[in-house]
Amino acid sequence: MTKTAAVSIIMRVVMGIIFVFHGIAKFQMGLSNVDAWFSSIGIPGFLAYFVALLELVGGIMLIVGLFTRYVSGLFVVMLIGAIVTTKLSAGLLGNAQSTGYELDLGFMLVSLYLVVAEQTSLSVDRLIMNRRTA
Repeated sequence: MTKTAAVSIIMRVVMGIIFVFHGIAKFQMGLSNVDAWFSSIGIPGFLAYFVALLELVGGIMLIVGLFTRYVSGLFVVMLIGAIVTTKLSAGLLGNAQSTGYELDLGFMLVSLYLVVAEQTSLSVDRLIMNRRTA
């Protein structure tokens, strides 16, 4: 395994874990509360359910390496939406009322890398591709 492949696996798994925890947090808060918060800041409330499921299920999919490129692409779109709708006005590092978007940018760059990176040996994606070619 190359160093690049090892780093790709670490990035994929860590991003997956981070998103799983974010999804779990939304479920623990209660999706109706997240829906209400989304609505209060001008985002359609139904998106709270999509975001929570994407974070939880998509995070698990990243951990195991299933549909990594597609899930990562959805995360890029979701993170752009989060920056534009909730964090841009607070600035890069945030202000006294709100956090900034520096972490979102980092997560977006890792997700973007995973969209274009080669499949690694320790992933379900690779197993699927190996079966197709066999």
